[in-house]
Amino acid sequence: MSANDLVPVRGGHHIPIAHMRAVYRLTDVERRLDKLPQKEHENLRSTYERMLERGPERFQVKPSGLPAMDALYDELPNFSEVLDDVKRQLALCEDSRDALEITPMLLLGSPGIGKTHFARRLSQLLGTGMGFVAMSSLTAGWVLSGASSQWKGARPGKVFETLVDGQYANPVMVVDEIDKAGAEATYDPLGALYSLLEHDTAQAFTDEFAEVPIDASQLIWVATANDERAIPDPILNRMNVYTVPAPDRDAARRIALRLYQAIRGEHDWGSRFDPEPGEAVLERMSGLAPREMRRAWMTAFGNAKLDQRGRIEEKDLPDTGVKKQAIGFVQ
Repeated sequence: MSANDLVPVRGGHHIPIAHMRAVYRLTDVERRLDKLPQKEHENLRSTYERMLERGPERFQVKPSGLPAMDALYDELPNFSEVLDDVKRQLALCEDSRDALEITPMLLLGSPGIGKTHFARRLSQLLGTGMGFVAMSSLTAGWVLSGASSQWKGARPGKVFETLVDGQYANPVMVVDEIDKAGAEATYDPLGALYSLLEHDTAQAFTDEFAEVPIDASQLIWVATANDERAIPDPILNRMNVYTVPAPDRDAARRIALRLYQAIRGEHDWGSRFDPEPGEAVLERMSGLAPREMRRAWMTAFGNAKLDQRGRIEEKDLPDTGVKKQAIGFVQ
């Protein structure tokens, strides 16, 4: 593939320009493979063989022009500040040879307001892939950087896997609930980020399992958190920090309506229901956090169907619609 080849985006209005970028050197992999003792380190051997088979080149994409973002502003109204910043950074590289460059970002806000969904939609907007690390379920400090092959059950870290096994040199890498990554006495689970968030040092990031330098300098980092106080200052200083508010009442109603229409359109049974819910139902739904809305709609659709109705009524909504009415929005 030449540097000017294009890769189509599913349903996208802009076709991203796709260059090819080597994320590791074959000679480094061959050298490590040659040094492995025969009939030992089978997991490491298969990793090197997979790297040789796949080759080092990955798509490095960016939108061919400034993408239309109006739909995202409408879908994620409480992320307007973040979207404004993304738009500015996209504008800088849209008509130049420069690679796509997005400053690492930290999204602060209460659970369920759409932080992880934003990261997924950003990946779709840019036309690149996405890696995901849930720090709340972290069981080993090496989830980002891998563990030495000398350890039983060792494996590569998420950064290595996303770049080597994926298609892109510049995927969105989500570090979810980064504030819940409790440091162990012998190992800081966020230690790898100190170098990964710096462009220069990320160019030769070495996973502790594979021990082959990987170019992670093009990763687009999105971290989410509920509270920044548990995050080390050196991490915060390397990121743009945004406090994302809960959607206000009107925005929550628009989100609820869009979710209703999306669910209805995604299913064959959706045609049996009204194109839009009633105002009283939307008012109740606006009291939920965006994460809870989809589950509530599915419950309501099911209850209405059991009652052989094509219109959702307030009684179809789960009880959480009343109990949490004051949580999901701000006045």
